[in-house]
Amino acid sequence: MPKRSRKPADLNKLASAIVDEATGQVPDPDEGKDPAAVALGRKGGLKGGKARAKRMSARQRSEAAKKAAEARWENR
Repeated sequence: MPKRSRKPADLNKLASAIVDEATGQVPDPDEGKDPAAVALGRKGGLKGGKARAKRMSARQRSEAAKKAAEARWENR
């Protein structure tokens, strides 16, 4: 699913965001963050689920999948 930019609900903030985007003054979302920490967080996120599944037994994976499916269907 593509990530979409969220527009502010407040009309003044929305107008400011539109003007900033039109004039090319959009702030960098990673500004002020440590680049090494950003890269490390992304790397951990990319391998996290696979590493966890590899560590779990077949029974544990099955129970986790059942729990996740139950949580998804809970509000329907």
